Amino acid sequence: METDVAGLRLEFLAAGQGKPLVVLHDQEYLNTAWPYLDLLAEHFSVMVPSHPGFGHSPLPENIDAIDDVAYVYLDLLRVLKRPDAGIMGLGVGGWIAAEMAVRCTSSVVRLVLVDAVGIKLGDRTTRDIADNFMLDDEGFLETSWHDPAAGRQTMKLPGPDVPEDELITLLRNRQTAALFGWKPFMHHPKLRQRLRRIDVPTLVVWGEADGIVPPDYGRAYAAEIPGAKFQLIERAGHYPYLEQPEAFVRTVLPFLTEED
Repeated sequence: METDVAGLRLEFLAAGQGKPLVVLHDQEYLNTAWPYLDLLAEHFSVMVPSHPGFGHSPLPENIDAIDDVAYVYLDLLRVLKRPDAGIMGLGVGGWIAAEMAVRCTSSVVRLVLVDAVGIKLGDRTTRDIADNFMLDDEGFLETSWHDPAAGRQTMKLPGPDVPEDELITLLRNRQTAALFGWKPFMHHPKLRQRLRRIDVPTLVVWGEADGIVPPDYGRAYAAEIPGAKFQLIERAGHYPYLEQPEAFVRTVLPFLTEED
């Protein structure tokens, strides 16, 4: 499916009924059904847009940074004309969601950030976020999954056994992720100080075995957002929604359905 946002045609998945829940995906992404989305769709009208430059969504010349994408999705909320949307951001999608929320939350009722990147904790010589662009497949799975064998079975990574159309999508995703997040690497220098502007209930969720951005990074993220809650998911790495989908939905569902 596609939708028009300020003249930009975005590819998206949609399922379920009820209050809208916009899910913003991470960089390692294929636009396809996943168990956690099916479980969320039992409670919400779930929409998963492919970011500009990801999947089959085009990348206009004037979009070359994460904050550009944040404005695209703020425009999307205006298109939806629903003042009660929940936003769930995963990894890089969490960075986008945070950039949205520090700008405007008039159409957002709840915010969930899952193993998000986007802030800088240490000094310029301290590595906060693992450079997954430099890892081979085995190193990537060891770093990002609690159970690398499960990751190998679940995730599709670029390689000779991947169908050509999916391989092109994965490589295009990486190219766009590098454009948006290479320098400075996977963060905005001013985002951390701006997180205090977020004024909607926020849940920060983290896999306890995340080696891309460790749990202490997540705790620091939550600490900067007024009133934010922090929850760990056991036996999960950077992708708890893929590695432990049932536990992930059990974690986020009470928060998303809680009455304000």
